[in-house]
Amino acid sequence: MAIAELPEVQTPVDEIDLSDFVLWSQPDAMREAVFRKLRTEKPVSFHPEPEFGNIPAGPGYWALTTYDDVTFASRHPDLFCSGQGSNIGDMPTEIAELFGSMINMDSPKHTKLRLLVNKGFTPRMVARIEDYVHDVAREIVRDIKPKGEVDFVTEVAAPMPLRIICDMMGIPRSDNEFVFDKTNHILGGLDEEYNSSVEDIFNAGWALWEYAQALGTERLANPQDDITTSLMQADVDGARLTAAEFGSFFVLLVVAGNETTRNAIAHGLLELSRNPDQRAALLADPETVMPTAVEEIVRWATPVIHFRRTATEDVELPSGNGTIKAGEKVVLFYGSANRDERFWDDPYRFDVRRTPNEHVGFGGGGPHFCLGANLARREIRVMFEELFRELPDIEVSGEPAMLQSNFIHGIKHLTATFTAR
Repeated sequence: MAIAELPEVQTPVDEIDLSDFVLWSQPDAMREAVFRKLRTEKPVSFHPEPEFGNIPAGPGYWALTTYDDVTFASRHPDLFCSGQGSNIGDMPTEIAELFGSMINMDSPKHTKLRLLVNKGFTPRMVARIEDYVHDVAREIVRDIKPKGEVDFVTEVAAPMPLRIICDMMGIPRSDNEFVFDKTNHILGGLDEEYNSSVEDIFNAGWALWEYAQALGTERLANPQDDITTSLMQADVDGARLTAAEFGSFFVLLVVAGNETTRNAIAHGLLELSRNPDQRAALLADPETVMPTAVEEIVRWATPVIHFRRTATEDVELPSGNGTIKAGEKVVLFYGSANRDERFWDDPYRFDVRRTPNEHVGFGGGGPHFCLGANLARREIRVMFEELFRELPDIEVSGEPAMLQSNFIHGIKHLTATFTAR
């Protein structure tokens, strides 16, 4: 997408409402154009909060749209905390803890939980996961090879991280579909394909939490060689995860580990199909280009659109874009930061050789940087290596069916064709 191809936004900048769901049902190009207008004319703007089910509208929020402001807020948790919520609306405490786990915490609680979680990912377990990524990718490609046409999301991009996360946690393959269905509901927002009400989202989260509690309790009684067992037995200065803490972390892990990677993989094939010169560059020298291509895929996709923080005191943004008052909400729009013309050269060009590439696709740094970033990078790389090795002519045919969401930059369905083998 060249910058000249973005449509002109007719709405005056002061009338742009980032809480208007109609905006998030627009094509990507229109969304990009709206954020370009905000970055140019009003890089920090105030927006009303929408009602969300039975959760009443809050006082509103400041939208941070530039790279400098997003990274500053991310890297200063003393000034912009997460403990008051990472969603725009103020959810009840039990709901926030159920869905958010450590992303809705500040130190020292966040530090304690992160140390406990890290204990579960032992070097032996991580090494086994890295080897297993190849096995899962080969299995998926082997299954689709005879078909010639697939829904790339449901048959390739989604099963890859789902199987790895479930196998890591010791979840039986027979329960994978249950986990997949619940994660789709949780991050499906009010997209009609997944949910008819906010209650559907909460019910899916509760079902996953209960499943995790039962799994964790069972592993305490009957240890296995899996990360669930390691997490339930982890000890830091005499502290262990409670069953409730494990349940909340489980919801975070399977949702984040499934949705974000699957959407990066889906967006990756879409852009490589739309940009044959970039695809050719990758295939000509995959050993050299694949690492930078993976980073560009994540920058371009930016699967998580935003997270919220709350100012702990009056903060003058060093960018000069304004002052945030203590107690006010700020929402960090990662996709906008990843297109900021002040930071990026030619940000609307998909470039598999782009370097440096200090994107915020895994967060803007700081204590809440994505725990699974390295695993996600490996999954994306290995999936494309296996695809292009076995199905070198695979490409997207037709337009993607996009998720209608202001939180996840998702692709629901994507038809891909190739020579059947």
